Amino acid sequence: MSTEERTEIVVIPPKVKIKKHIRHIVSCRLCEKSEIRTPIIKANMPYPAIPGSLASSSLIAYIMDQKYTNGLPLYRQEKQFERLGIFLPRQNLSNWVIKGAAWLEILYNRMHKLLLQKDILHADETTTQVLKENGREAKSKSYMWLYRTGSEGKAIVLYDYQTTRAGKHPEEFLEGFKGYLQVDAYTGYHNIPNVILVGCWAHARRGFAEIVKALSSDDVSIAKEGLTFCNQLYSIEHKIMDLTPEEKYEIRNNDSREILDDFLVWLKNQAEEILPNCKLGKAIKYCLNQWDNLGRYLLDGRLEIDNNRAERSIKPFVIGRKNWLFSNTPKGAKSSAIIYSVIETAKENNIKPIEYLTYLFDRLPNVDLNDEQILDTLLPWSDELPENCKLNT
Repeated sequence: MSTEERTEIVVIPPKVKIKKHIRHIVSCRLCEKSEIRTPIIKANMPYPAIPGSLASSSLIAYIMDQKYTNGLPLYRQEKQFERLGIFLPRQNLSNWVIKGAAWLEILYNRMHKLLLQKDILHADETTTQVLKENGREAKSKSYMWLYRTGSEGKAIVLYDYQTTRAGKHPEEFLEGFKGYLQVDAYTGYHNIPNVILVGCWAHARRGFAEIVKALSSDDVSIAKEGLTFCNQLYSIEHKIMDLTPEEKYEIRNNDSREILDDFLVWLKNQAEEILPNCKLGKAIKYCLNQWDNLGRYLLDGRLEIDNNRAERSIKPFVIGRKNWLFSNTPKGAKSSAIIYSVIETAKENNIKPIEYLTYLFDRLPNVDLNDEQILDTLLPWSDELPENCKLNT
């Protein structure tokens, strides 16, 4: 008569299998019988990512993907593998992650070089904990810095582990960069040469929004006025979202500039009336102190009104940190920075992390790593990546 159809999503749990590589070795028996030199020829075999190890490319990629994409710490992965029927101590997993990161560092360095050629970047930083840093207590704060490209071109997202929040770190990382750098108000970015700092209106708006949200302050009505100015600026950004940089530049310098001029007058008037150390006073002082930087997004239509792009990119690390809490050694923290960089850059370019990592660990040991043209074919935006690496959007 007819058929009925029902569709379901089926989940296939992971399985662990043993894969054997057999290499044929041949010699000339005739030469051997004739008692002359006996040539021995070995069949070609691809080099593994970790020689002498049981870790395949797919296993290294799986461990990294579980920890850095899905936030699953190594001790929980150890238990997961036990349930799959194989005992892999977390120390082994950690060693494989660090050795795998050494391969990825080659791509990281290439992306760093390409990042510095851009003229618009975003930056942010957050804390991390490393237990065994020389001369420092285990509870000392270290920092993970984040640098990424803007809205145009291929996305590059790079993390950089450092022991402190000193301004010398972004100076060193961005050596050779010239252009706009969009950041928050942290003074550590202020001495970078050849850089035009662009402020973050999300931070400026937040000071007024938090007071309004509390609804228990006598300053709520004034904070609402400040918030209204910020919302008007964001309303313009929402309307021009899909326009060209040239069109954005023109509209901002007509409509947004008028709002900014009125807002500055309002801020100066309020600063004379409001106590500087109360929440409202601090919100006003932030805007006034950062005013030049906050207004610089009008200089180029490619710039953004805030630094949310960097904050979104650093969030995966912040979420992962809540699960695995700390790094044991500086080497592990550096490896984490490299792996996060490769994974987050892959995600930004619609590449599936686990398939991409597997492909990299198959290819990197078997190509000329000094040839930048070859390395470029392995980058997350390369057209030469296999189709299974690409996310169907």
